[in-house]
Amino acid sequence: MELEEDKETIEKLEELGRMVQNQIEEGENPHIEKPVRSRSNVEYDEEEGVLTLGDSTSKRYFMNIGHARKFMQTMLIASKTKELIQEGRTASIRELYYQLKHTIPGLDENTLRDQDESDPVIVDLETTINALREQLHLITERKGALFGPITIRDQGDEINCLELGKSGLGIPAIVDDYEFVEHDADYVLVVETGAMVNRLVEEDYHKENDAIIVATQGQPSRGIRRLVKLFQTRLDLPIYVFTDGDPWGYYIYSVLKAGSMNLAFESSRLSTPEANLVGMTMEDINEYDLDNVTEQLKGKGPDTSGGPTKDFKRALDMKDYDWFADERWQKQLQLMVDKGVRIEQQALASQSLEFVANEYLPEKIEQGDFLP
Repeated sequence: MELEEDKETIEKLEELGRMVQNQIEEGENPHIEKPVRSRSNVEYDEEEGVLTLGDSTSKRYFMNIGHARKFMQTMLIASKTKELIQEGRTASIRELYYQLKHTIPGLDENTLRDQDESDPVIVDLETTINALREQLHLITERKGALFGPITIRDQGDEINCLELGKSGLGIPAIVDDYEFVEHDADYVLVVETGAMVNRLVEEDYHKENDAIIVATQGQPSRGIRRLVKLFQTRLDLPIYVFTDGDPWGYYIYSVLKAGSMNLAFESSRLSTPEANLVGMTMEDINEYDLDNVTEQLKGKGPDTSGGPTKDFKRALDMKDYDWFADERWQKQLQLMVDKGVRIEQQALASQSLEFVANEYLPEKIEQGDFLP
């Protein structure tokens, strides 16, 4: 049975096809107009606390040697996603790549050389017709895991996330159809590293503190970001984020909170402005006597153009982002640069293996010791 959302997405794809067909019939150079997804067209909505896509657009022409290949790929992917929707099937973006990778008749040339070509075109199609990847029946491999006092109904099956051992519930790409049957959680703790999640689960942190733990395993997937958003909007649970104290961990936090530049068009759906960072922070180094377990920021010193490199450059770049303009973040990033160090979550094991679960996190959360 075709869902109303599927009908709407098919209509958008067909409208794209009709537009190109009309251009051809009228003797125009066939083209597609799409939003520009570079930083120059990304704006920070201070009132909403999220990144948004601006009004700038660009055109992709068929009769342009620099555009023709991507124009062809866009049409191929649009056609294949329409087919998927009509058949009621869902494909991974990797499967889509292999389905469309073939040699053009009469030429020794593939339509797609590798997935690095197809993935950006999928995002272009999303923004061009204003339809999410999931609405195009495309998904990515599941990433991350969920632990804690919540029961979720998924396609008729009820899953108690307290009874899934050390593996947890794998987080799929599509989570909007999750039903939250019941929960006893006081908050959600989003954790960057798998190793730290393993530590917290082994210490029964989620059981002792009535916490839902979400493992991102690095940069969070869309599915993880959407699930965190749903925990906040549907259950009104506080969201605390726990990352390494380095530019990359802080950027993971900012993506969860305000969105990413590449996916600014999805910020309202994927971002959780109410989130707060619980750690690691530069102040933790002195507060918890961690001076001997810090790591040097990578790339200290000038690069060939005379500027700072790697971690240093990343931290300084972040100071210029509007969404890090809060004076508390400016102080944090400047401290990192001045100290020239970063502090990993697992450095807390220098106190004891159970320290993070028994003291560090409970104390910080009870005291409301967060970065905004």
